[in-house]
Amino acid sequence: MTKYTFTEKQDTRSGFGAGLLEVGRKNENVVALCADLIGSLKMGAFQKEFPERFYQVGIAEANMMGLAAGMTIGGKIPFTGTFANFSTGRVYDQIRQSIAYSEKNVKICASHAGLTLGEDGATHQILEDLGLMKMLPNMVVINPCDYNQTKAATIAIADHHGPVYLRFGRPKMPIFTPEDQKFEIGKAINFVEGSDVSIFATGHMLWYAIEAEAILNEKGISAEVINVHTVKPLDEEAILRSVAKTGCVVTAEEHQINGGLGDSIAQTLARNNPAPIEYIGVNDSFGESGKPLELLDKYGLSTENIVKAAEKAISRK
Repeated sequence: MTKYTFTEKQDTRSGFGAGLLEVGRKNENVVALCADLIGSLKMGAFQKEFPERFYQVGIAEANMMGLAAGMTIGGKIPFTGTFANFSTGRVYDQIRQSIAYSEKNVKICASHAGLTLGEDGATHQILEDLGLMKMLPNMVVINPCDYNQTKAATIAIADHHGPVYLRFGRPKMPIFTPEDQKFEIGKAINFVEGSDVSIFATGHMLWYAIEAEAILNEKGISAEVINVHTVKPLDEEAILRSVAKTGCVVTAEEHQINGGLGDSIAQTLARNNPAPIEYIGVNDSFGESGKPLELLDKYGLSTENIVKAAEKAISRK
């Protein structure tokens, strides 16, 4: 059994900030726009090193999306930065009409996603953003799992031509992926080989899936853990290959069950290889104010919940 450990924790938003600075140094066409949240998005280092390529638009998110779309016409590669709620729900019309429809080369970078925004509460804890973005034609949707993978993803999306939604978060989470990794859009990563159940996780939930796999292993259950960092385009080949072996599925995401990764995987299975599936996610409710990790526990997004879901999925085979 592969054992994953970590020596430090860091927030994925800091991975974005580090990646943005590095890609800014590599490509002079990269520009950054921020809606009055430089500190929260960790964009300060880019602003300091490239002040002529940084645009503080203020609390005007819809305007920011329009500006970003326009900049692509001149060959720029805009990275926009604000909270996930304001990056999607508040500006959906602008993204749909000005970015996705005409396939503009805009990178929509969204922090403080999901329940782990924490104390700011339900009005800021968007749990629908993956669904909103994946439904847009031409949009790539990425949800990395830790600091290193977020940094690698930020660098990789600059080389992808077309709109991208990059989602990351606020809390400090374990760093457990390689520092020198190459991020490949649309290619899921098999973290642990298994034969009894497939656990597909995205974002912060991957670490909990890894913890659940260790507990299941102690119970004599062989779980396969796969990191689905790209929600769209979905790596259907990796999903079907895993499920052909295990025969049942658990999906884990810090998002509504409706419209998220679980829905995409269920559709793939329904079309190709139907199998029992259990969902770990928020079940059709808003969040609330609270400490990030306590909220994950309260809403059923925990290691223990993944273990129980795996056992239930196996019982349904």
